[in-house]
Amino acid sequence: MAKDYYQILGVSKNASAEEIKKAYRKLAMKYHPDRNKGDKTAEERFKEVNEAYAVLSDPDKRKQYDTFGSQDFKQHFSQEDIYRGSDISDILREMGLGGDFFSKIFGGAGRGEGGFRTYTFTGGGPRPGPGPGMGGFDFGPDFGQAQQGPARGQDLIYELPVSLEEVFHGATKMVSYRRGGQVQRVNVKVPAGITTGKKLRLAGKGEPGPPGGQPGDLYIRVRVLEHPRFRRLGDDLEVDQTVRYSQMVLGDTIEVSTLEGKKLSVKIPRGAQPGQRLRLKGQGLPRFKASGRGDLYVKLVLTVPKTLTKRQEELVKELAREGL
Repeated sequence: MAKDYYQILGVSKNASAEEIKKAYRKLAMKYHPDRNKGDKTAEERFKEVNEAYAVLSDPDKRKQYDTFGSQDFKQHFSQEDIYRGSDISDILREMGLGGDFFSKIFGGAGRGEGGFRTYTFTGGGPRPGPGPGMGGFDFGPDFGQAQQGPARGQDLIYELPVSLEEVFHGATKMVSYRRGGQVQRVNVKVPAGITTGKKLRLAGKGEPGPPGGQPGDLYIRVRVLEHPRFRRLGDDLEVDQTVRYSQMVLGDTIEVSTLEGKKLSVKIPRGAQPGQRLRLKGQGLPRFKASGRGDLYVKLVLTVPKTLTKRQEELVKELAREGL
């Protein structure tokens, strides 16, 4: 089961670095093995608290954790990655705690490379974002031996903007990014119906590993751009349609253009109200990795003319006298 690091430390997701450190110190003192001899439950809690602090105290790891969620984060960050660069040993020494129990509890953690490097599309090519710290981490002289086997290359994240039309039809887009010091280009298939935040994995397209090590993966994180006319509501779409007062009072049939360019007739019922939505079933977006489509909602927006002809003004005044 995925761990919620914020819940483990008892802090909110908006907690400051100081609040996180304060919570950690309190819990580390409470569950430290030297204060709970033979208590396996306390030992497990102590491990969880250290892991949570190691991630949330590091701005880059915290960002990746918040972006990917608990499950994906643990799939791509090893125990070694999590503790690399942490100041846990310094904090425990300040508190008068420490010892070789770390090697007994954690079984050792070495130094290597891993984690994510993020690329953000800026219009002129990918720009690398901050990656995790590369400094070594050591709980002390008894903490254990180096990681067994060759390290794995870094995973890369590339943010890919896509238009709503590309979400509707699906698309193949060329992505340029820097890998191993060289610019690489790959074609990425964007599935129809995809949503912002979804990640597409290209295995082995991340940073090369050291000799004998496997390359990392490339993750394409999708960002759906806003459309000038249509609003996305899950699999549904919404579009504003300006109508006249007479059309809302008496009812009418109007023509509405869909995202795919079709023109459909829509009936406005008598007595329609401003802001009322008319549903066109099955005219929304394709469902992601599922059959069917969402709906299109036509939102009625009342237009009030700024100028009137003499005849129009006379008619409006007459309507007003009739209570309309």
